Amino acid sequence: MKKIFTFLFILLSIPFFVFSSPNKEKRNQNKIIVGATPMPHAEMLNLVKEDLAQQGIVLEIKEFTDYVTPNSALEDGEIDANFFQHIPYMNSFNSEHGYHLVNAGGIHIEPLALYSLKYMSISELPNGAFIAIPNDPTNEGRALLLLEEAGLITLKDSNSLESTLLDIVSNPRNLRFTELEAAMLPKTLKDVDGAVINGNYAIDAGLKVTDGIIVEGSDSPYVNIVAVKSGRENERAVEALVSALKSEKVKNWILNNYPNGEVVPVF
Repeated sequence: MKKIFTFLFILLSIPFFVFSSPNKEKRNQNKIIVGATPMPHAEMLNLVKEDLAQQGIVLEIKEFTDYVTPNSALEDGEIDANFFQHIPYMNSFNSEHGYHLVNAGGIHIEPLALYSLKYMSISELPNGAFIAIPNDPTNEGRALLLLEEAGLITLKDSNSLESTLLDIVSNPRNLRFTELEAAMLPKTLKDVDGAVINGNYAIDAGLKVTDGIIVEGSDSPYVNIVAVKSGRENERAVEALVSALKSEKVKNWILNNYPNGEVVPVF
């Protein structure tokens, strides 16, 4: 009787492997689902859709409007890649959540900037000015480094990418800070003296980097990447996607559509 059950178990298991493996292989090789924030990431993905189709790869784009959900969806396998974040943010997210995301290729930089509807330069910022900054650990540290480089504050460790408000050791103008979700920052501009806004959300709000009264330099370590689950970075569809995004076609599109430096290609 035991031998019969063993035989039946093996027999029933065979169809699963026979029929499921090819489907998984087909998805890996011929279709890729990518999560992205709308501007400029989804725009760039739409630009290369036809290029991938010519290689027999279907690109499906899922848009997200926050910085958390696309990483959760990637870790859970709901999407195959995402395109919205930089390496320090991904590393911080991996560490905080125990995720296994890796960089499949760097594409561009979106300079961070301090914007204001009230003042034209940092010299005009009054004592006690109210400044809004991103509340996620990596972009908060990035914003504080930007303010330090402008001489507005001094941080405990100028080399740290993860400084917080508690790491400010000197604040001669007594700047006051509020920490908000990055996507909300453009909407607060009318209510604060200034806001440090991520490039993609600034673009979406119609802001130009030339409008910033402080702008991140071109040597920024915050390159936007295509992220995938560890072990998938060398898959055909992933490599084809990264290659397409690093094409002259995409570079020229960036330079033509963002001539003021809101998006800067790194390839």
